[in-house]
Amino acid sequence: MSFQAYLDTIEDKTGLTPRQFLDIAKSRGYDASDTKSGVILEWLKEDYGLGRGHGMALVHVIKKGPQINSKHVGTTGSHRDESDMLWLDGKATKPQ
Repeated sequence: MSFQAYLDTIEDKTGLTPRQFLDIAKSRGYDASDTKSGVILEWLKEDYGLGRGHGMALVHVIKKGPQINSKHVGTTGSHRDESDMLWLDGKATKPQ
């Protein structure tokens, strides 16, 4: 599953876009550099029922932003992405 597919699945499951999760995380102080991933994962599990894999996708976005490693861009592997920039504003607004 691509990184973007993880984020799209999270949106399907929760009704929230990645950008909305960023806003909520920021309001809780989870974007601080010293916030541990486990704290964010626990919040995502308790409040939204997200497992570790989907949670870690959001942890990356919360802690590091929308840019991902380009090593999978344009590949044919299971973790391929079309771009090294993740779309955070929801599937309905994603450019085609």
